[in-house]
Amino acid sequence: MRKEGSDNLHAEALSCVRGDKLLFRDLNFALAPGQAGLVTGPNGVGKSSLLRLIAGLLDPFSGSIHVPTSIALCDDRMALDENLPLENALRFWTRLDGKTDGDCTTAMAAAGMSHLAEVPIRYFSTGQRQRARLARTFLTGADLWLLDEPANGLDKASVELLGQTLQNHLDRGGMILAASHIALPISFDLSLELAALEEMETPL
Repeated sequence: MRKEGSDNLHAEALSCVRGDKLLFRDLNFALAPGQAGLVTGPNGVGKSSLLRLIAGLLDPFSGSIHVPTSIALCDDRMALDENLPLENALRFWTRLDGKTDGDCTTAMAAAGMSHLAEVPIRYFSTGQRQRARLARTFLTGADLWLLDEPANGLDKASVELLGQTLQNHLDRGGMILAASHIALPISFDLSLELAALEEMETPL
């Protein structure tokens, strides 16, 4: 069961099944405004699935989860028109999100992309594409940011800038849940380590 409108992120006995595989079961965790959580574990244990479940893109198999109304998910998909210059692609979402052109400019700066505002996204390098995804997330102004490997492809300077932006979000009362194998330069209030489950009968 998933309910929106909570001030916190709160999960009780949360389980997830994909296909015929039980990825995780009976997870219990909570984040309050101003707090950050880190999800770790080897590939295939359900880190990305957990973020997608919180975002409402998957349904929990069992358990309950209470989430804020405004959530932004940043994963490996590019939710921007790659044929458009970055600024134009972001401004499409600016209108839909009820934001301003100033918010768009701020989001690009927070991702270190101001100098690439007029460059079509299809020409971006791996790291630049990742920063474009992050800019889209920053633009939302969502209370909860769900970040799936946010530092992938980023150089040291970009990781440091990412850390500053994440900390600013927390200082404003936002929440962050990140899955990352690369160290992020912020402090985490919650550490959630997922492990591969032993072979067992899947409760389908």
